[in-house]
Amino acid sequence: MARKQSAENAYRSYLTKIKEDLMTGVSYMIPFVTIGGIFLALGYAVAGVTGTGVQDVFGATGTMGWFLAQIGVAGLTIMVPILGAYIAYAIADRPGLAPGFLLSYIIQQGNVLQAAGDVIGLQGGAAGAGYLGALVAGLLAGYVARWIKGWSVPSFVQPMMPVLIVPVLTMAILSPLVIFVLGVPVAIANAGLTSFLQSMQGSQAVLVGALLGGMMAFDMGGPVNKVAYVFATGLIAEGVVAPMAAVMIGGMVPPIGLAISNFIAPHKYAAEMYENAKSGIVLGFSFITEGAIPYASSDPVRVIPSIIAGSAVGGAMSMALNVTMPAPHGGIFVVPLSNKPLMFLAAIVIGSLVTAVIATVTKPDFDERVGTGSGAAASDD
Repeated sequence: MARKQSAENAYRSYLTKIKEDLMTGVSYMIPFVTIGGIFLALGYAVAGVTGTGVQDVFGATGTMGWFLAQIGVAGLTIMVPILGAYIAYAIADRPGLAPGFLLSYIIQQGNVLQAAGDVIGLQGGAAGAGYLGALVAGLLAGYVARWIKGWSVPSFVQPMMPVLIVPVLTMAILSPLVIFVLGVPVAIANAGLTSFLQSMQGSQAVLVGALLGGMMAFDMGGPVNKVAYVFATGLIAEGVVAPMAAVMIGGMVPPIGLAISNFIAPHKYAAEMYENAKSGIVLGFSFITEGAIPYASSDPVRVIPSIIAGSAVGGAMSMALNVTMPAPHGGIFVVPLSNKPLMFLAAIVIGSLVTAVIATVTKPDFDERVGTGSGAAASDD
């Protein structure tokens, strides 16, 4: 019995350490999410006010909206490798930082994964591995780097370990695994998802809406999200604009719903998440699903089902009411373009409330309470 208890304690300690490592990555990533999301939203807003057009902001080179949007995209692009980098940093300290960043970055490059699939004879798509891939890459980089750090080496080699030997060997060991074993299956799965979605149209509208909405939430800007988004934007050119509304609503719900949950139950979230919730409302209404990633990274088991449910409800409601959206991006700034603006907003609100309720009910109290000031662990007694 004592041995079993000891094993359980060791297992709990191990899971706690993993959670702490993930939270380190999340805490460093949050400023990138906030900067990227807010600047991209400002870019869309400026484009709408100045007459450039929300849909054309990335083509209006040199305008204020274009510069703001470029800054926003840079922040949202770099945030995923930052997540992987600082997860590795939490595990292995400085030697894990560069491998964690580079491994997380390389599996976001769709052309690399497509080429890797060709090399091993598997035909896949050209999509990145998203933040879930970065989580795995960061953990792998951290553990491998820590293992290499523990090697017994001659004293004259010791100074080269943190800046040369550990990072380079970690990359050399993990690159094939991360690219071919982790990345390629993701690309193949995306191709299958695209074919599946293309076969579900017409009378299955509500199911399509639920599926598209749920996919937008699943990995929040990752490959599954992109499959749904590309599918809907491709239909716009054919004059089919209802799926785009379901996709946009599904992408807006996660940050809003989780922010609401954080506001009404702050004791269930880490103290630093409260600040993220404030920007989450802005990011959500700006159609920047990545605003939910800090929550999902810290507690994926509870958060991901809650946002999938809310986004699926919002997407299904949108398709059931035949709400349309001819613009491929813009969030709250393009709502007037919908054929039913009030129903568009209603679907966002209902989906967000579904997410908020599920997340709040399923999440346990967090050890650190908002309002402690120092962020120190507070007693639950």
